[in-house]
Amino acid sequence: MRLTQRLAFNSFLIIALLMALVLAAVEWRVRHHVRAEETTPAAYDRSNDELLRQIRRDIGIAGVATLVIGLILARALARPVARPIEELRDIARALAAGDLSRRPSRTIAGGEVGDLAEALRRMSEQLETRLWELQSEEALLVALTESLNEGVVAVDARKRVVRINDRGRQLLGLRQALPFPSSELPPVAALQDSLQLVLSGSATIVREIRVDERTMVLTVRPLRGGGAVLALLDLTTIRRLETVRSDFVANVSHELRTPLTIISGFVETLQDDELPPTLRHQFLGMAASNVQRMQRIVDDLLDLSRIESGGWVPDPDWLELEGVANDVLAPMQQRAQAKGVLLRTELAASMVFADHTAARQILSNLAENALRHTASGKVELFSQADDEGVWIGVRDTGSGIAAEHLPRIFERFYRADPGRSREAGGTGLGLAIVRHLTEAHGGRVRAESTVGAGTTIAAFFPTPASGPYSDPFADADSPDAYPA
Repeated sequence: MRLTQRLAFNSFLIIALLMALVLAAVEWRVRHHVRAEETTPAAYDRSNDELLRQIRRDIGIAGVATLVIGLILARALARPVARPIEELRDIARALAAGDLSRRPSRTIAGGEVGDLAEALRRMSEQLETRLWELQSEEALLVALTESLNEGVVAVDARKRVVRINDRGRQLLGLRQALPFPSSELPPVAALQDSLQLVLSGSATIVREIRVDERTMVLTVRPLRGGGAVLALLDLTTIRRLETVRSDFVANVSHELRTPLTIISGFVETLQDDELPPTLRHQFLGMAASNVQRMQRIVDDLLDLSRIESGGWVPDPDWLELEGVANDVLAPMQQRAQAKGVLLRTELAASMVFADHTAARQILSNLAENALRHTASGKVELFSQADDEGVWIGVRDTGSGIAAEHLPRIFERFYRADPGRSREAGGTGLGLAIVRHLTEAHGGRVRAESTVGAGTTIAAFFPTPASGPYSDPFADADSPDAYPA
């Protein structure tokens, strides 16, 4: 029996029962009165009046009693129906609040309430399943966007940023909690204009933008249903490498063109059969010198390429620095004496943990560079140990390097004085090789210089199980950063 039918039937039974009780009470009162009263007409009339008053009173009392009893019985009968309805109401409220774990009890069965409970149970199970699927899709989407090297920003139809991955925050310098207005994106005209155009109905826009010091490709695509998604690809490194490559090609071309031009001129001159033997010998010597210069450039380029590409890996061991220093200075003694330059060593640390070939090349490049730029005074190879490793380097009393050039002296082909360095025989690659050889050991290079007073350049080699780092440059106010 349906709920409505059951309630109607129960209400009818209650009313009929109460009415039967009232009629039975009235009938009993009339019969009792008739038997008890006089039978004369006058007395009968008085008795009838009294009887009517009593009947009205009894009916009133019976009506009130019927109402009270009906309410009690109706509540008692409605209670079994109201309890499951209240339960279903509470469950519906919980579902609306996001609690999908609530289910109707299995005691609710049959009729409309049972059907409603079963429908609510199926709905909650379906919602829970769908929520799990959405959460899985959300987790997958987050994982995919976070794994991208591109920055991803999603903007809804109300111009709010509703999603952004960590790469996007990094590229755009954003820290705001989601959601936030798209107007809080960087105030770059190309970015804001592209976003507004796509939100207004334009097709996909691709353009190159700059945000702070970064160069990026911006792609803005419309979303179905409104909104847009922004993709940001960082080109900063690529652009820098393109610049480096372009500069490298230009520098190599320039460095090789000069000796080639000189050699070509000498060859043309030497083709003259009437050239005096003395000049012929002189020109051949100068041509040979430029060939050797080209060979040094090519050798240095090959060495640098091999180091940068990982084709060369250091094999460090404990080396005695005195022997390495003597090997480096010995070939330079004659040139130093001719210039009036004193070559000396000051080795506070006797050992270094480094590759023998690399350590020798580093000191040789530094010493050759110092001797080229020192007209008089001294060139000194030194070493100094600290808690982390050993510094080896060269200090001189040469012309020095201006402060604006100092940060770039380890770049390939960079010269503070291009003409002078080239005339002195430098390739412009020596200090770059020093830096890469040192970094291959896990070390670092430092340089200090004062114009007219001299330059100090050193390479640091860490030792196994080293302690806290102590920077020998920390309190240096002059080229003599290391104790003499």
